This record gives sequence, C-alpha cells and structure tokens, in this order.
Amino acid sequence: MKVLRVHVKDTYPIRHKVLRPHGTVADCMFKGDDDELTFHLGAFKDGKLVSVASFYFENKAEYEAEHPHQYRLRGMATLPEFQGQGLSSALLKTAFPLIKQNQCTLLWCNARESAEGFYQKVGFTSNGEIFDIPLIGPHRLMAIEIR
Repeated sequence: MKVLRVHVKDTYPIRHKVLRPHGTVADCMFKGDDDELTFHLGAFKDGKLVSVASFYFENKAEYEAEHPHQYRLRGMATLPEFQGQGLSSALLKTAFPLIKQNQCTLLWCNARESAEGFYQKVGFTSNGEIFDIPLIGPHRLMAIEIR
C-alpha cells in the first residue's frame, strides 16, 4: 500500500461510488476542492487507487477559540472491497504532518454516524448531537487535535 497526493479529479469516482451512489459525479465535487491550501490523498494497492480523502483549510466556529487555524476532512471513501484494511488510517497519518506544516492544530469533519466508531478509534472526539444532512443521512461533528 502506498499513500500519495492525487488530483481532485481522481477522487470523484470513489467519492461517487462510496459516498453518493444515488447522485451524480457532480454531487461529488465539493466547494473548495481546487483551493490553494486544499490537498487530496489517495491510497493505492497494487497500483490501483482504492481510497481517497480531501483536506480543506476551513474553520468550524465551535473550535475557533482554541484553534484559530483548522483543516476540514471531507470526502474520505474506500472502495468496499478494500475497507477494513487500514487505508483510511494511513491517509490520516499521512495528512497530519501536512496539516501541522500549515500551522493548523485541529482537523474536524462531519462524520457519518455509521463511521463514528472508526473516527473514535483513530483519536477523534465527538462534539454535539447527531444531525441530518439531507439525502445523505445522520452525521456528528468530530475533531482531532494535531500536535
């Protein structure tokens, strides 16, 4: 397995298949995908891109007092046949030093309720109640400090 930076366009097919299968590829193009401080990582197995995650220089008001500079995790997805193999964890471990280089001390996300256990396992903590994102489902705000 190898983790590399990828172009945002490379993330769209996996985002679509895993996160928004009932939508269109256009539904998988997120605001900020092309921003200067945004970066996208991909995990490869046998030369095939099988897992992706995107990181956006974006603050969440709930954390600004303690963390004035933050990154947001969005669009993390692993093809079903490769899930449970540590690929998402590897993407995060690769991202943490890159986030820290940008003087940020927090990574936050709107985690799907079904993935909350994964995020807790890798060190994220929950903040607030479950909320619904229309057409996608229940989520919870989660974050991890980057030291």
